[in-house]
Amino acid sequence: MANQSGSVSFQSLLESALQRFEKKTGVTLSKHPLALQLQSCNSVEDFNKLLQDKAKDVRESERIIKSMKTIVSILTPLSSVASLPDTVGMVY
Repeated sequence: MANQSGSVSFQSLLESALQRFEKKTGVTLSKHPLALQLQSCNSVEDFNKLLQDKAKDVRESERIIKSMKTIVSILTPLSSVASLPDTVGMVY
């Protein structure tokens, strides 16, 4: 049951953050072109390719891409863990 309450708490925090972001920037992240492209990614490789394409114009893009690949490789296994909300709570 603690897992469900953690999940609900995480969901409400996320929704609140998205609302504040939209109010502050006037941008709805779920409708942003990059968010739509990210939703079509079906694998870590798809995600990394999209980031590489977006980072082509960025100076030092190799360093950025390497960092993003590391982050994705860490977050991907975490996304399948059932107790992720509990784990996130421990970080606070």
